[in-house]
Amino acid sequence: MKVYNTLTKTKEEFVPVRPGHVGIYLCGPTVYKPSHIGHMVGPVIFDTVKRYLGYSGFQVRLVVNITDVDDKLIAESNARGIPMAAVAEEMTADYMANLKAMGVLENVDDFPKATGHIGNIVKFVEGLISKGFAYVSEGDVYFDVSQFDGYGKLSHRSLGDMQGEGGTAAGRKRTPYDFALWKGAKPGEPAWDSPWGKGRPGWHIECSVMSKEILGETFDIHGGGLDLVFPHHENEVAQSEALHGCPMAKYWLHNGLMQASSEVGKVGGRNTRSAEEGNIVSQEAGKISKSKGSSAFRDLLKQVPAETIRFFLLSSHYRRPIDYGMERLQEVGKGLETFYRFFKRFQKITGNSFYAIDFPKDRLAGDAGPFDPAVKELRTKFIESMDDDFNTGGAIGVLFDLVRTLNKSIDDDKLELTANEEQKATLVRNTTTLKELCATLGLFLAEPEEKSDGNDALSGKLMELLIELRADAKKAKNFTTADTIRDRLKTIGVVLEDRPGGKTDWSVS
Repeated sequence: MKVYNTLTKTKEEFVPVRPGHVGIYLCGPTVYKPSHIGHMVGPVIFDTVKRYLGYSGFQVRLVVNITDVDDKLIAESNARGIPMAAVAEEMTADYMANLKAMGVLENVDDFPKATGHIGNIVKFVEGLISKGFAYVSEGDVYFDVSQFDGYGKLSHRSLGDMQGEGGTAAGRKRTPYDFALWKGAKPGEPAWDSPWGKGRPGWHIECSVMSKEILGETFDIHGGGLDLVFPHHENEVAQSEALHGCPMAKYWLHNGLMQASSEVGKVGGRNTRSAEEGNIVSQEAGKISKSKGSSAFRDLLKQVPAETIRFFLLSSHYRRPIDYGMERLQEVGKGLETFYRFFKRFQKITGNSFYAIDFPKDRLAGDAGPFDPAVKELRTKFIESMDDDFNTGGAIGVLFDLVRTLNKSIDDDKLELTANEEQKATLVRNTTTLKELCATLGLFLAEPEEKSDGNDALSGKLMELLIELRADAKKAKNFTTADTIRDRLKTIGVVLEDRPGGKTDWSVS
């Protein structure tokens, strides 16, 4: 297994700090506004990373932090006239509900909050001061970048390329590159006691403290969006390694940013289809964000099924920018119909639900087989894709190939007409491999809820009538009428599929 490490800018063999165990820390949101789709990218990707590592035999602990004290939270609190804690609680609940819809919530082991670690943050800052890496200035505490030789090694920037905090803080710092560890309280702001007076933590120090408290001084994977490489992750590296004298994280994995495509007018960015993998400048230009007025994710869930969104987020390599728009989501939804139609065929032939299949939960158990040669080859390709820096895009391509292979075997052997017990058992065995691989991506774990209304029965009868009329037209060699019925139904989203024996199935895409 190999992963791309932002720190070294190379793919490296994945060897955990502690054999058999993996710790993952993912930077979560600042909870001052409702979550948007961009907030789901990291959680879905690193939830999938955890699932695959677990499938590969590792014991994995996934941590996603909540920033519940920040300038933006204070501004929102003032604007709404309610306490900062109330804003944070409301928006955290929104975030959690969205993670649950995406199948992520139950797979995260810890959701530490910054306000729950104030005491640890104060101790951490005291340690940096005592070692000469930080200094106090008028109630603030700053990290002295000049004292840390490795500053810039994660973002691969020199000091000349960097810009520190400006504004009113500039006069209190020794150099423009120094950054705040602790901020003295302003009138009316939330504040906590410290040796330097009342105040609150800086943004960067929170993640260094929470990751250390839960995963240790050195852990395996630190994840986050590409936009966090500098300054956030660079500053985490500096303050953590200055205090502990050892690497903070062994592997730094950064996902590409959500890019606005046809929705640019709504989110306020500009079209960046040409954004490059790993290029923060090109991706930042069109990044979907709260400040650009992106819509709430909970509203998107009313229009698009959560499974479609998850499938969409995993359809390309995690380091690539994600081209987002409703048209793209609709395309993905149509692709998913390939799987849903196969699940129905499988159930008709075997009498079993795809969702009820008991499947191997780890790679070694799945290796036991037996497999049909084509299925074994595709399973190997899937694993090779995921072992190559968690290439979910390649893995999903294999899933489509596997469904095509299974459908072809059904057609070639005419299983929908006559299937003996041995043939059914073979289909179940091969479909179990499909379920095993889908599960490692968190896909097709539960049957989607079907929205129904009082017109469903009538719609079904009307479709039966149209299918019967089309069949009569074909018998009468009136193929023009038969094709017109099929094509007109397709324009309104109804797909007809002719099966062996003259049977025709229909589905809504």
